[in-house]
Amino acid sequence: MSQGPIVKSELNVLVTGGAGYIGSHVCVELIAAGYRPVIVDNFCNSKPAVLDRIATISGYRPSCYRLDINDRAALSEVFVAEAIQAVMHFAGLKAVGESTQIPLTYYRDNVAGTLTLCEVMAEHEVWNLIFSSSATVYGDPQTVPIDESFPRQATNPYGRSKLMVEQMLEDAAAAPEARWNLSLLRYFNPIGAHASGLIGEDPSGIPNNLVPYVAQVAIGKREAVSVFGHDYDTLDGTGVRDYIHVVDLAGGHVAALNTLLGLAPGCRAYNLGTGIGYSVLQVIAAFEQACGKTIEYTLAPRRTGDIAVCYANPEHAEQALGWRARFGLDEMMRDTWHWQSNNPEGYPNA
Repeated sequence: MSQGPIVKSELNVLVTGGAGYIGSHVCVELIAAGYRPVIVDNFCNSKPAVLDRIATISGYRPSCYRLDINDRAALSEVFVAEAIQAVMHFAGLKAVGESTQIPLTYYRDNVAGTLTLCEVMAEHEVWNLIFSSSATVYGDPQTVPIDESFPRQATNPYGRSKLMVEQMLEDAAAAPEARWNLSLLRYFNPIGAHASGLIGEDPSGIPNNLVPYVAQVAIGKREAVSVFGHDYDTLDGTGVRDYIHVVDLAGGHVAALNTLLGLAPGCRAYNLGTGIGYSVLQVIAAFEQACGKTIEYTLAPRRTGDIAVCYANPEHAEQALGWRARFGLDEMMRDTWHWQSNNPEGYPNA
């Protein structure tokens, strides 16, 4: 293994959920940018094997603490042991459908967990926080592309949990003499994997999102993709979404941290997307090109709560953070297939 980059020991960044899909890619980009990530993760939707993969890619193995962010005492110990100076917060549950079945669990983990995190941060006078939010806070927008000024109107418990946290953080930053310096990053649809094929998305059970499901069909793990809704007012009748490469998304977090550290206290929101919408059938066709196989699919009725078209206006992030997405759909499909074909069962369980 190469020695890798020299890590700035003077800025330790706590990454909650850092062993997860997005968190692991962010850790790689943080290390490349000279920061020192410290991971806390309860591994409810991730595996410890990712830590070795991060080390192989970056030449640096982050410290990792197995704990739940609702465990105030354990979390506080990490702040002391690691001299944390900034936080990137990914820990939480993220399946829209599941959130309608166990909403109280989503509010406990996503909302109460974030409140505990913020209270521990305040106790240790750590005021820099980047929050993993979601385009679901916009609900069903009247028009597209979506910019940060659009009204927020989440339509499911998952989206409402993200919106509640956004409102909580905005209120904290607006309090008299507040020292909070906060960035709310509203993701659109992260897909893809690191170009090495060593880290990628490894969903537990049946994938909730389109691209991991398509990838599992391609390797023979699933029989066919169900395309929910084929009568939308779109180019081919299927839903259109803004897909963003997870490495681009991770770069957006580093840009947000670089920017936040030079700003006065406050709370600011940024859309992280490409500004381009692709339909479900376009995604399937692009994956077929990447893997050289036919992806079987069936047409199914619309799902309750799904919307026809959703894509970002990413101009604010480009102007304020100096960041823009670099990768297109073909690269996203190529890197997804590289990850999936090299790791057909995902990460090892050990």
